[in-house]
Amino acid sequence: MKIGFIQFSPVFGAKEKNLEKVEKLLNNISADLIVLPELFNTGYLFLNKEELMELAEPKDGKTCDFIHNLCRKKNCAIVYGFAEKDEGNLYNSAILMSARGIIGHYRKTHLFFEEWFIFKPGDLHYQVCEYKGVKIGILICFDYIYPEAMRTLALKGAQIVVLPANLVLHFCPDAMVTRSLENRIFTILADRTGFEERGTKKLKFIGKSQIVAPDGEILIRVGDDECVKVIEIDPLIALDKKVTPYNDIFKQRREDLYFH
Repeated sequence: MKIGFIQFSPVFGAKEKNLEKVEKLLNNISADLIVLPELFNTGYLFLNKEELMELAEPKDGKTCDFIHNLCRKKNCAIVYGFAEKDEGNLYNSAILMSARGIIGHYRKTHLFFEEWFIFKPGDLHYQVCEYKGVKIGILICFDYIYPEAMRTLALKGAQIVVLPANLVLHFCPDAMVTRSLENRIFTILADRTGFEERGTKKLKFIGKSQIVAPDGEILIRVGDDECVKVIEIDPLIALDKKVTPYNDIFKQRREDLYFH
């Protein structure tokens, strides 16, 4: 399976421009699964809830239609992060889209910093979706710091966990190596890059998007430039949970001793 990510710098509020940028970046790319950053179509630094409400979309909105058409054109699946509005609530969400339509839908569970003031914490259970026979789980950015989230997806059979992100702290890339190793799964971190400066606030995003193998090997890690990277993996490797012939990390879990 050919998997990859797009790392780029969205222009805040310029949804059409950001969609066109993604389409252009994918122009000569062939892949089975591509992951885009968190909030890829709007940018990140909302000044207030009213501004977020203006830019947010329902899950079947214009961005959904655009990505669906792109999946059909490229014959691939795409995971993308976006601001979702649903019955007056605002979520930091992600969708796994294929040429056939929406496969998976997730809302960020663990909000970061001032996201708490404008987004509602996710209310959807951690779900594993299947594409081309491969089981895929979705988390978003700060979810990475909670091992339980990725372990839940791994226990549900995920072979690949994707993480659309807008990282401003430097912990995540290295932490994702541990998440891959402790769950024996592939992980795809798709971060954005560049700066956002709005009002009195300014953020620098670190980039460092990467793909990590179940044994913790960093298969690819980039810097802070805009780029598209695709590699080929064997997802079946993630079904083997043995670290040694005598250590199956899932079968030897001691649930009788945990949380007691």
